Amino acid sequence: MTFALTVLGSGTVAPSASRTAPGHWVEAGAQRLLLDCGAGVLHRAAEHGIPWHTVTHLAITHFHADHWGELPHVLFALRWGIEPPRATPLVLLGPAGLGERLEHLSRAFGDWVLAPGFPLEVIELGPEGTRALDATTTLEWTRTPHTDDSLAFGVRHGGHRLVYTGDTGPSSQLADWARACDLLLAECSLPEERAMAIHLTPSQAGALARDAGAKSLVLTHFYPPVEAVQPARRAAEAFAGPVTAARDGDRFVIEA
Repeated sequence: MTFALTVLGSGTVAPSASRTAPGHWVEAGAQRLLLDCGAGVLHRAAEHGIPWHTVTHLAITHFHADHWGELPHVLFALRWGIEPPRATPLVLLGPAGLGERLEHLSRAFGDWVLAPGFPLEVIELGPEGTRALDATTTLEWTRTPHTDDSLAFGVRHGGHRLVYTGDTGPSSQLADWARACDLLLAECSLPEERAMAIHLTPSQAGALARDAGAKSLVLTHFYPPVEAVQPARRAAEAFAGPVTAARDGDRFVIEA
């Protein structure tokens, strides 16, 4: 069964006419995962024909607004934006503190955040672990050096593996954890002259893919200044495999 990634949002908090905030749609057999859900992701999904209402799991890497600010909209749309309204469960996963933040959102927006009209399972994740989604698909996660609770996610399906770094700085531990993945979806926030410990430059993203022994590298999470330096070309100086600078709507098939 199909294992594929569609990049819904390849941008950041910086407003862009062509890139919305982070969001990545993963088809893995019967499972439909949304990895992060920043502002604009639902409309981008509609634009590119993604059946967003079939989402089975929504996984949040960390609590910066550009990575999960659309969550109330997702829950609202699943209740009132489709016909018939959703009845199947949604599994919401994220770092420790997710439940408390949902309670805050409920006080701000209404009780429907916690009781959206369909079963909502909220799971807070520790620093590292795995969770079987069905007999053929597993979700994995590990800590990254960005915020105190930032996570990277891995999806295994049919003998293949996708790794999404979320936001991260350079990390040999993350490279080891991502070892031999089929597709590394890596943040690529800043040009080399603006390098910092909590984000990746193009060359650092390429080095991460090289050190992980990834089969292919897809760059995402671009702040406007990094786009002027041809990030895919710079990453390819460190990584010999295929490199793509993602655009919103790009689709990558891992296994047909």
